[in-house]
Amino acid sequence: MSQPRSSYAVGTGLFIVLGFAALAYLATQTSSVANVRQGDSYVVDAQFTNIGQLKERAPVKIAGVRVGQVQSIALKPGGDVADVKLSIDKTYDRIPRDSVATIFTSGLLGDQYVGIEYGSAKQMVAAGGTLARTKSTQPLEEMLGKFFGAGGVVDNVGGSYAVKAAFTNVGTLSAGAPVKMAGVVIGSVQSVHADPVKLNAEVVLSIDKRYDAIPDDSSAAVFTSGLIGSQYVAIQPGGSPDALKDGDEMILTQSALQLEDLIGKFLVNGSPGDKKDAGNGNK
Repeated sequence: MSQPRSSYAVGTGLFIVLGFAALAYLATQTSSVANVRQGDSYVVDAQFTNIGQLKERAPVKIAGVRVGQVQSIALKPGGDVADVKLSIDKTYDRIPRDSVATIFTSGLLGDQYVGIEYGSAKQMVAAGGTLARTKSTQPLEEMLGKFFGAGGVVDNVGGSYAVKAAFTNVGTLSAGAPVKMAGVVIGSVQSVHADPVKLNAEVVLSIDKRYDAIPDDSSAAVFTSGLIGSQYVAIQPGGSPDALKDGDEMILTQSALQLEDLIGKFLVNGSPGDKKDAGNGNK
């Protein structure tokens, strides 16, 4: 009886030792990846509203390939924006100025890193320059919202302007929802509140300053992403030579369509086949 017990104890001990060895190996590999030595490099700035668990010396990647590392992270004085300095290998000195810097997570529970997606601008980011377009790390709530069709919103750290729009019904539209034009996200909903005088919903839209040529006769509509997705504001450009400015109000709006309204219209109007049969009956 003593021999099987001793064999079992030896096997258990060996399994534990191998487990600790595997963990030590993984820790060594992770630290070695984080501390890869760089050659000549240059530094660019990127500002994020939320960096999550991003740390110094975290990788900076382009198309999944490591091109640098995070040099420093600091909170901007007097603000709520994190200033992240990226040290990038001089070999990769042709990064367009409108490129987007995004904080990603390696795997499901891995470390975070900064991924750069190339833009299309002809001007390149120079040493000491800034990547104005950034996307912060996404909390679980935002990831679920994106799954249901809300879509991601680029942080307007580079600046934005606000315009107003009044709706008789906004449905479930809420602050932070995307503002789109031609299906592309150009801003976000800054606030939604009821007007006690006009008795409608007043929505303030925060639009990226890069889109400062939107005609002032453009229309705004509240749409739903997919069948049960989140709602967003879509802007349909008009033809006026004058552009929207900070503080302007969009006059032409289309409120959110409720499911009850759609069912009611279908029941009242009937299907095309019903109308055709009714016409044949009159003959």
